[in-house]
Amino acid sequence: MIRPADIDAAIEELTRAGFLAPTAEAAELAAASDGDEDLLRAMVQRRTTGEPLAWITATRVFCGETLIVHPGVYVPRPQTEPMTREAVELLPQDGIAVDLCTGCGAIAAVLARRQPGARVVGVDLDPTAVACARANGIEAVEGDLIDALPASLHGTVDIVVGVVPYVPTEALHLLPRDVQAHEPRLALDGGRRGTALLERAIQGAAALLRPGGHLLLELGGDQNQQLAALLERSGFETPQPRYDDDGDLRSITAQAARPN
Repeated sequence: MIRPADIDAAIEELTRAGFLAPTAEAAELAAASDGDEDLLRAMVQRRTTGEPLAWITATRVFCGETLIVHPGVYVPRPQTEPMTREAVELLPQDGIAVDLCTGCGAIAAVLARRQPGARVVGVDLDPTAVACARANGIEAVEGDLIDALPASLHGTVDIVVGVVPYVPTEALHLLPRDVQAHEPRLALDGGRRGTALLERAIQGAAALLRPGGHLLLELGGDQNQQLAALLERSGFETPQPRYDDDGDLRSITAQAARPN
């Protein structure tokens, strides 16, 4: 059994390490330690190195759903939740969705659990991520964006959604130190200007989506403007940008044109 003194010690250590929510994190670590004081101390020590909390507890709550997160897999962010909820609203009950760069399967899992009659497929280049997504009950395939998906999906998909890497290579050094030290660069590095994978995702989505289907992509900065011409050439109607409460760009939603 974890004693209150052990919890207090964990809070104090996390506070010294500079974490913004030490009380909540200590409680989460204590719950994950299942009454083992030595394990709690080891978990706190791992956390003070900057290792993601989700890797230590093996879980993450995302859009109200509890997900398994294996060490080494990109941890889903709260900023992705609004886009995910929009995708749920756009996905027909018996529709088809593809989650690009699915990671632990966070978006795919929310879609599948909220629309159980739909088919949801996740794809990721990282075999560790694919295994994690499958552990979360996702139909996941390993491969490079749409190249890994069966040709039978082309032209039939209702929703393509994804958090593909979009941090510009030249800006990776600006990420928080713990992110740089621990999280997989494969899930972060979007190439020059951060648009290399976004461009490929747009082109791939154009092949997958049925007329009238929707593409939702997380991005930032002014990347919506950088991608506007490609979206138009790829057959998408005017994309709608989505902003957070601070006015920062978080995602775009674009609809595949319907035939006249």
